[in-house]
Amino acid sequence: MHTPQLTTYEHALLLLNQREHACAEIAVKLKQKGHSEEDIDNTIRQLKELNYLNDERFAEIYVRSKANRSLGPTRIKQELLQKGLSSDIAKNAIEEAEFDWYELAKDAKIRKFGEESTQDYKEKSKQMRHLQYRGFDYEQIQYALSQSDRES
Repeated sequence: MHTPQLTTYEHALLLLNQREHACAEIAVKLKQKGHSEEDIDNTIRQLKELNYLNDERFAEIYVRSKANRSLGPTRIKQELLQKGLSSDIAKNAIEEAEFDWYELAKDAKIRKFGEESTQDYKEKSKQMRHLQYRGFDYEQIQYALSQSDRES
């Protein structure tokens, strides 16, 4: 059975039907499928006009999703940049997100290492590296570790 070739627009709609995408993501995926640059540009312009494609909305949803998985603002911003969003859009999405990054860092620490505080340098370094990998900054990490110290 022969399946008809999808137009660039139809292919983009299929991708957007699965989840929200950034403009750059859609462009890359359409290019990989062999669509021409001109068709891709026209399709992206059309989708933006219809508000089917919106980088700000994508960034907002992405930040919320990743923060709910205990990732910090630094890592989330880096991932948004890798997805082709501008630094301004990524920064604004993180700033506008209504998350207490300090509490998220504390929760991530507790989830991985428990509520017990440690005075062991090696263990504390391990906890700091883990939180840094998750994308929390130095102040957020210090807060997470000091809150554990206070609660013990």
